[in-house]
Amino acid sequence: MGTKRFTGAGLPIPALVALLIICIFTSTQSTQFLTLENFKAIADQAAITLIIACGLTFVILMGSIDLSIQGVIAASAMSTSLLIANDRTDFNMGFGVFGIGIGIGALIGLLAGLAVTVIRIPSFIVTIATWNFGLGIGYILFGSGSQPGIQDKKFIGLGIDTFFGLTKIVWIAVGIAALSFIIQRYTIFGRYAYVIGGSEETALLSGINVKRFRVLAFIFSGATSGLAGTLLASKMGIGAVNSGEGLLFLTISSVVIGGTLLNGGRGGILHSIIGVLIMTTIYIAMILLGVSSFFQNIVQGLVVLIVVVIASWKQRKPLRTVL
Repeated sequence: MGTKRFTGAGLPIPALVALLIICIFTSTQSTQFLTLENFKAIADQAAITLIIACGLTFVILMGSIDLSIQGVIAASAMSTSLLIANDRTDFNMGFGVFGIGIGIGALIGLLAGLAVTVIRIPSFIVTIATWNFGLGIGYILFGSGSQPGIQDKKFIGLGIDTFFGLTKIVWIAVGIAALSFIIQRYTIFGRYAYVIGGSEETALLSGINVKRFRVLAFIFSGATSGLAGTLLASKMGIGAVNSGEGLLFLTISSVVIGGTLLNGGRGGILHSIIGVLIMTTIYIAMILLGVSSFFQNIVQGLVVLIVVVIASWKQRKPLRTVL
């Protein structure tokens, strides 16, 4: 195997071409598309998804899946909103809530990783369970009262205040993406993700501690979802159990559309970044073009289906049989 496969150094050319086509088409149909304000809107809309996608990418690279995203976000968002200055409790941990939110996500990721590697339960089943586990925590914290309103202005300002024209949440997302790329490109964890995803048997024969690195991938994925939950609480100004609704489909779709294979071994952070931009641009484009909300989900679903079929066609071709 070439080094390129295990470093993810190759650019996601097909995804870049797709993004370019979408931009060109939309710009011919709407004069508002090629404006600075619209690009800021795309960046702001993409930020949370990008953070989650960075963690999820490593799990998928290893041939697993993490479906617990929305549950982790629910637990993190509710914990954050109740521990920072709010109208329901007397707690005020300030920006220390980021550690709590990320820690909750990492802990749920650890539980999922151990269940997958030690008990050998498929990640699909495990992370459905941890999804509901996190969601349950969120509902317990919500209780029977109203949604906690966050009163810390600096915390809420992360989604409002700008730095060089972009909100602070966008810059946090850029930082997470840069960190994730460095981890993928220059660390043992990043390189082994490709080896494990390419062939777990080969990884084991090479002396790689597959269990350890798979658990680390789930921890990182949970941590990024926990961070996303904390930032969503900041952005919305309230603690909401359903704040992550729809992000599971959007994030997995973005990773796959970017070119990261669901069975692992190929893809990477750059692929996921482009994938997130594609899905976000399609969403913004449909709004600018006045596409009904009823058709938006249909269009996004069709795009994902087409991309998955194209990406997997070469893999299934050698295995095709005549019935």
